[in-house]
Amino acid sequence: MAWKLADRTLDLAQPLGAGIVNVTVDSMFEGSRSGTPEQAVADGLALAEAGFEMLDVGAVAAKAGPPVSAEDEAAALVPAVEGLVHRFHALGPYEGPNRGNDAAPPVSADTFSVEVARRALAAGASVVNDISGGSEEMFELVAETGCGYVLMHIEGPPRVDRPWRDYGDIVDHLRAWFEGRIELARELGVADEQIAIDPGLDFDLSPAQDLEILRRLAELRALGLPLYVSLSRKDFIGATLAGSWEERLPAREREWGTVAAVTLAVREGADILRIHDRSSLQAMRVAGEICHPARSAA
Repeated sequence: MAWKLADRTLDLAQPLGAGIVNVTVDSMFEGSRSGTPEQAVADGLALAEAGFEMLDVGAVAAKAGPPVSAEDEAAALVPAVEGLVHRFHALGPYEGPNRGNDAAPPVSADTFSVEVARRALAAGASVVNDISGGSEEMFELVAETGCGYVLMHIEGPPRVDRPWRDYGDIVDHLRAWFEGRIELARELGVADEQIAIDPGLDFDLSPAQDLEILRRLAELRALGLPLYVSLSRKDFIGATLAGSWEERLPAREREWGTVAAVTLAVREGADILRIHDRSSLQAMRVAGEICHPARSAA
């Protein structure tokens, strides 16, 4: 399987790690708050040096909160994207450990604003990671630019808390939801090769639903598109470790629960893991080699 981005096509014979860079002071995990574009560039370079194959850069925390204007979001996100892309180009061929090639890691823009996405792509991003579930305007931008696109399941506006819903069979529901959104994207000119799908763990989903999705990831991968799984230090991990949602462990105490979830997600077919930590990156690599030797040799 492969994933077409704006400037390259990624080989997904083995799972890839997307390192998280947050140009924020309020993201859920304090260990990944870069605060300023300059710090985000330094933090992103460190993740690339550690071997992450992609960097996912965002400037608005996903947790519930007041709206952030496109201008304020772009003021933080665009210089960070531009700075990373510029530094990678200035460094020349980039040889991070285990990268498998000498290309600098692509940069994705974590935004659901079409205006901000457009500016980030112009600054050198090659992927839009959209937690809004997609819109006609966003699909048109993706078709126009040829960038990679992460389509995440959500059924309501981002950054708004909602009660958990009973979807019946959650995996069947996700399959049908993705099929509908992908068909709309196709009608607006987006190629299947550009799309990766993200089940949106923790977004509108209970811990029990998140765990069921992870058990059955292979059923989502059967849709034939790259499977992008963002699970690092998520609330469902904290709830599972504590035994209840109300007493869930804070994000800083979820590292090794994340390692377990990453390992099993790879076994079930995850192609791109959006993660914070080098421990998860190591788990992803070893699990990939153990679980998918045929994919590695292909």
